[in-house]
Amino acid sequence: MAYTIEFAASVKAHLEALTANQRTTVLAKIEGQLSKQPLVETRNRKPLRPNPVAPWELRVGQLRVFYDVSEGPPATVRILAVGVKDRDVVRIGGEEIRL
Repeated sequence: MAYTIEFAASVKAHLEALTANQRTTVLAKIEGQLSKQPLVETRNRKPLRPNPVAPWELRVGQLRVFYDVSEGPPATVRILAVGVKDRDVVRIGGEEIRL
């Protein structure tokens, strides 16, 4: 089953904070990794412990994509945030968040 990918309004600002190369890479990975089987855990995709950001994370190098999945028709992956991880801190749109 193919999933539709939607972006939260705040993600535009998160993507603008990245370099053009990082934006291209992360958008390609979102399409490739999350359009099919976004709920299957892999090396780069995992469910998170309860946190204020999102229930799932996609790892793209130092970048992190936080998302949620809706199974009901239509099946949708909603991208909630994109940030840069440095040790145990993620910077999302200039704001530091501890996970």
